Amino acid sequence: MSTDTTKQFTEQITKQTEAFTNQMSEWAKAAHTAGSKALSDMVAQASNLPNVDAKTKAKLAFSAEQMIAATNPQNFFAFNSEAIQKAIETNGASLQRGIANMLSDMKKGSISMTDESAFEVGKNVGTSEGAIVFENDLFQLIEYKPLTDKVFERPFLLIPPCINKYYILDLQPENSFIRYAVSQGHRTFVVSWRNPALDDAVMAQKTWDDYIEDAAIKAIEVVQEICLAKQINALGFCVGGTILATALAVLAARDEKPVASATFLTTLMDFTHTGVLDVFIDEDFVKRRESQFMAGGVLKGLELATTFSFLRPNDLVWNYVAKNYLKGESPPPFDLLYWNSDATNLPGPMYAWYIRQAYLENNLAKSKYCMVADERVDFEAIDIPCYIYGSREDHIVPIEGAYASTQLLSGKKRFVMGASGHIAGVINPPVKKKRSHWTRDDGKLPSTHAKWLEGATEHAGSWWDDWAHWLKPLAGKTIASPKAYGRAKFTPIEAAPGRYVKAKA
Repeated sequence: MSTDTTKQFTEQITKQTEAFTNQMSEWAKAAHTAGSKALSDMVAQASNLPNVDAKTKAKLAFSAEQMIAATNPQNFFAFNSEAIQKAIETNGASLQRGIANMLSDMKKGSISMTDESAFEVGKNVGTSEGAIVFENDLFQLIEYKPLTDKVFERPFLLIPPCINKYYILDLQPENSFIRYAVSQGHRTFVVSWRNPALDDAVMAQKTWDDYIEDAAIKAIEVVQEICLAKQINALGFCVGGTILATALAVLAARDEKPVASATFLTTLMDFTHTGVLDVFIDEDFVKRRESQFMAGGVLKGLELATTFSFLRPNDLVWNYVAKNYLKGESPPPFDLLYWNSDATNLPGPMYAWYIRQAYLENNLAKSKYCMVADERVDFEAIDIPCYIYGSREDHIVPIEGAYASTQLLSGKKRFVMGASGHIAGVINPPVKKKRSHWTRDDGKLPSTHAKWLEGATEHAGSWWDDWAHWLKPLAGKTIASPKAYGRAKFTPIEAAPGRYVKAKA
């Protein structure tokens, strides 16, 4: 057979194969669409049955969403025409790469979303200059180098979520909230949580009380002592905000007021509105976790990371199955997804307490009902100025949940809503001129977010400058920037970002 004849034969076979696979893909797509509609209709009918409560309806809807996403024909090689065509064009090399990608992910226990080898904390993410000025079993405290000749006399402490690593707030210089705060003249400190090893016997016994007393309150005290400040300003993000609010309530119960103002970013204090996460939390689930960690232990960060990924299954799970495994592609470098994959382990006792007292029973929001650090928690006792931010499309802290804090705190409050979700809404530097935010000029805070929104005004761009304008008069007079990190016994231990954030789960 001549070369030309062979070429023609190969092209003919390729065209026939492509036509067949396209027909198969279209058939599978139509079948999936019909099946998805039938399943959705079944869920809708079941949800309308008598005695089906809201949580059961949510579980049915969530389960249907997962099934529909998982059975998408694009997730199967036989029905993915692009994957088949790529395998033909590469003589099977794409399949070989895909299998190698899958085996690599099976070994590490998670799906690769980015080229993780392209990043290193302290080298090309989390690079703001600073030093570790204090550490204990729970956290390291970072003090950042001033970027201005003068700083406000009242220092600024930032408490990030302990279920993630702090450098989401310092990914790159151009989108770093930490760098933005420093550039505004705030002497800035950040809590960098310890990422405990699974066999860490000390961290395996840590409780919510420890995170309040020996982390949040301790960090406040250290910042006060370093800066010789009677009061500081503080910010909490996500569960870091819940920790900060609990700490402030404990301090208020002790008649102590070391924090002059507080900022809460996408924070839950009232856990009535918890969004899709509510489908995971019921009495049986919580009892299993309490039994698991009764004698101590460490929760694998991978478990939480997997849970959050399946909140957006198409974007954060099956998209990568199709690309990485079926097509043999390698995900490109992306700093946000690198951070998202950098999981954090948690002390089991602390986690078990949190899911019962907050998510299941909402006891933190019940005035003087919940005991923490030998004090009764009462968020109403927090009577300092508070800036409360929520993201409109947040699937982790729904906007209604973020807004609910306005009804608990008793001090002067400002609520601001930003566009987008849990991360993109928060990490929105002004220079990008992206998205919008909403405020109310009359300052009213009615009983629900829907009522608040009726009188809100939309503004183009980021909410960061609005926050900076709010915080400035609460920061005190300006003084000369410090020439060195720390003070007295709080001398630098090591350069930022420190050891704790680099520890892998």
